[in-house]
Amino acid sequence: MTALSRDDARRLALRAQGLLGAPDRRAGVRGVLRHLGAVQLDTISVLARSHELVPYARLGPVGRPAVEAAYWSTADGGTPTARPHSFEYWSHAACILPIEEWPHFAFRRRARRAKGHRWHVMKDSERSCAAVLDRLAADGPLTTSELGGGRNGGEWWDWSETKIAVEWLLDTGDVVCTERRAWKRVYDLAERAVPAELLHDDLDDAECLRRLVTQAGTALGVATRADLADYHRLKGEQVDAVIADSGLVPVEVEGWTKPAWADPAALATAPRGRHRTTLLSPFDSLIWDRPRTERIFGFTHRLEAYVPRPQRIHGYFAMPLLAGGQLVGRVDPAREGTTLVARQVSMRDRKAVAPMARALQEAATWVGCDTVRVDRCDDPQLAAALHTELIRGGD
Repeated sequence: MTALSRDDARRLALRAQGLLGAPDRRAGVRGVLRHLGAVQLDTISVLARSHELVPYARLGPVGRPAVEAAYWSTADGGTPTARPHSFEYWSHAACILPIEEWPHFAFRRRARRAKGHRWHVMKDSERSCAAVLDRLAADGPLTTSELGGGRNGGEWWDWSETKIAVEWLLDTGDVVCTERRAWKRVYDLAERAVPAELLHDDLDDAECLRRLVTQAGTALGVATRADLADYHRLKGEQVDAVIADSGLVPVEVEGWTKPAWADPAALATAPRGRHRTTLLSPFDSLIWDRPRTERIFGFTHRLEAYVPRPQRIHGYFAMPLLAGGQLVGRVDPAREGTTLVARQVSMRDRKAVAPMARALQEAATWVGCDTVRVDRCDDPQLAAALHTELIRGGD
């Protein structure tokens, strides 16, 4: 069995996530999506939305309209017969997924169908679902509001009958989302939107799970059972059932108390190359599993957006700083006109100052800001050094 040091495991994880070595700019955003297998969506938009921040972290300042176009546009410019590149479905959370993975989520569609309902209850499910399908068949892709649905009141859970119906049809695979328009899901009939060679649920659960465990192992580089399960939100016993046939190989990792597996292709070549210096979305797949982040980087991170303000430690949307293959700080960003505001900054030590300044300036340019302002840094010496670096970098 291969034995890996802590540093070996960290470098394998970074390379597997596209954050060590030269990025494949020719493959672009779509290449990042195929490589990661899933890019999480989230409603929070501070510096940018999370699904924009993920390719930015790997490729650098790709134009934001180009990022959206890469995810949602079709191969030949959007004609009705064009092939979509991605679809949205439930993976780690609500995620953008490569369209080629459609068959491998059949196990989840079947499970949703067998459950028979969402947490919302429809008054007349058969009639409501039929009405949505008829409308989409007649009028083409539509948002919930265009379908005539939405919320009955002001609360997110108070959905209309139409909204419940179309989300149920999305869960079960009769309807698919291959586009978001102004952050709204655009629904279409799966039989029209998904390429014919992929539109099937023929794969049994074992084959679906085997593929997703293999894909997770490739995207993680090295992983425990819990890591593999968390990537696409599988159950531990589902991982157990297919791990022997996944192609992943057992390894021992220094300091890890649980068994681990690695991608054999990743083990064949030592991870080398340039480390990316960047700010990471809290929903980035490198760090979305908090116990794994602590195990690999010795870095404790928590999204505090839903924590009451007085109880926050690092800020509303604190973004970890990756530099030199380590997580060495974090910043809670905001934008005021053309100023990127670092509302709160923390850094591990003096060595993190220059990378933090570079990351802030690059991020500012990417989102159309021409100034960086630091509002708070609890260490006065590091605050002064960061101010100096920002001035120097702006010259």
